[in-house]
Amino acid sequence: MSRRLLGVALLAALALSSCAKKQPTLSLLVWEGYADPSFVKDFEQRCQCKVSASYMGSSDELVAKLKGGSASTYDVISPSSDVATMLSTGGLAAPLDLAKLPTYSQMSPRLTSMQLVKAKGNTYGIPFMWGPNPLLYDTQAFAQPPDSWTVLWDPKMRNKISAWDDLSTLYMAAQVLGYDNPPGHMYNLSDPELEAVKNKLLALKPNIRKLWSTGGELTNLFQNHEVVAAMGWPLMANQLRKLNFPIGETIPKENTTGWIDHLMITAASDNKELAYQFLDYMTQAQTQKKVVDVTGYIPANPGAAQFMSAEQKKSLHLDNVDEYTRRIYFWENVPRRAKYNEIWNEVKAAQ
Repeated sequence: MSRRLLGVALLAALALSSCAKKQPTLSLLVWEGYADPSFVKDFEQRCQCKVSASYMGSSDELVAKLKGGSASTYDVISPSSDVATMLSTGGLAAPLDLAKLPTYSQMSPRLTSMQLVKAKGNTYGIPFMWGPNPLLYDTQAFAQPPDSWTVLWDPKMRNKISAWDDLSTLYMAAQVLGYDNPPGHMYNLSDPELEAVKNKLLALKPNIRKLWSTGGELTNLFQNHEVVAAMGWPLMANQLRKLNFPIGETIPKENTTGWIDHLMITAASDNKELAYQFLDYMTQAQTQKKVVDVTGYIPANPGAAQFMSAEQKKSLHLDNVDEYTRRIYFWENVPRRAKYNEIWNEVKAAQ
């Protein structure tokens, strides 16, 4: 072989070697806590890949990024139940081949029977985690545990609470006003009802020290003793307990809203086979247990309970799921989402 041919062959071999060493990257756009190294690292090692995660602060942020031309940037998303239907019917999520997801049959029938991610005979998401939006409070700031959302409006709370910069704050105010009968009505309020919700939230503004957008922000607000109460997620309560902060968590007597997060593969993903492996891994019982340890959320795979202590199962209400879910009004598709956002923006802009 001539030196020239030998050189060409050597370059080709080097190129093939370089390609073989290059790890594929799976890009996520998910809620905080859903890409923790405690469980993602094992997937990266198994599949010889890199998982790159971006975090969203609201469902609307997720939708805006996907519709704004960034859909091809992400392979896997974790939409909540208030936008999952929109993504399923809007061509932004890929229909799933359930034969590639052995864990799908292990998911809670309560969750897979819902129509949130089903359209035209296809299924667009696999249930992942679910939970409530509880009232969080600093136990040292209250003589008795608060049992009503109305505590947030107490004049004594002036400049001492936080509110989520998200439409779920409207849902909470709607529950306080009694607009949750029949269940789900709060997700399709009339104009007069939305005006009443707006006025209720305007009355709350003097008590709001700061709006929070990410779980870490609210955790810091509590930890720094800037706020004593807020609607939050079990994730923040879990984080604060690990920091030995005296955090309380409750579902008030007016009940609360909640969410069911699904894992979806974007229609624009170029890594769909790797994405399928990720969805299957993340919904396996042992992985679900690890996600629970980080987030404090409730697993979609009931099999995760076998890896939990009796105390952890009780704290997640896995021993009384039916009774517990009666107090949670799960997010649904919001047909007039633009109007809801308009109302929320008016609340935020008001002086």
